Amino acid sequence: MTNAVNRYSRLLVLGCTLLLTLLPATPALSGMLGTDALIATASAEPARAALLQRLDAQEVGAALERLGVDRADAEARIARLTDAEVAELHARLDALPAGAGALETVLIVLLVFVITDALGITDIFTFVRPAR
Repeated sequence: MTNAVNRYSRLLVLGCTLLLTLLPATPALSGMLGTDALIATASAEPARAALLQRLDAQEVGAALERLGVDRADAEARIARLTDAEVAELHARLDALPAGAGALETVLIVLLVFVITDALGITDIFTFVRPAR
């Protein structure tokens, strides 16, 4: 009995040794923290709170419901964003109002269709004659 236990304990020690030597050891990296990194970390929490506050707006809530997104899922996603992503999203939301650029997008798409009709690639508009 002791011989079998001794044998299993040796196999267990050998297995643990192999696992420890085969697993990659990740070194702990350290370095100086710059002022920019500390400021970005400090400013991320107010930006994250502002994003969560934007979810309370009626327009945003209605848009999320139309898209089938649950408010709790949106809050969880905002909580998982990195500090850089929060800062970028917060800056973009402040710069662009909701729905901005929709007219320009439609005009660009129509212009692309007119040009492809003129080149003879598509035949969408009857008033555009392809160049021969």
